[in-house]
Amino acid sequence: MNADLPLDLVRTQDELYRKSRARTSFTLVMLAFAGGMALLLGVVGIYGVIAYSVSQRTREIGIRMALGARQEELARMFVRHGLMLTGIGLGCGLVAAGALTRLMTSLLFEVSPADPLTYVAVSIGLVGAAALASYLPSRRAAAVDPTEALRAE
Repeated sequence: MNADLPLDLVRTQDELYRKSRARTSFTLVMLAFAGGMALLLGVVGIYGVIAYSVSQRTREIGIRMALGARQEELARMFVRHGLMLTGIGLGCGLVAAGALTRLMTSLLFEVSPADPLTYVAVSIGLVGAAALASYLPSRRAAAVDPTEALRAE
């Protein structure tokens, strides 16, 4: 149509659209990476707290086992403690997420900032990860030999 127009930057509309969304996509990938790292740090933190609690309460565990506590009861006690800590953190996180919905609106595609399915799925995933992180040290607590635990101190 016009012989004077330069043709060096010819692109499809799809290419232009993808390029305009590249920065947002990169931001979302970085947020997902940060979220994964936060989950990993949280799981390691819960594991560390429960493991430390087990090591500090070795004498108590020995006394409980000597008095007839079953291994499942001891493991359940430490898992319950880890899940209680997780519940507190999850409650604080849900409140913070609710408060930050306006900031996240521009980054979300085809998902409402207050999508209940997303909140439920993430909460279940976090509780599952925390249950696993507190189950591992609780197994060690349940395997403590009562005589050795009482002699240790």
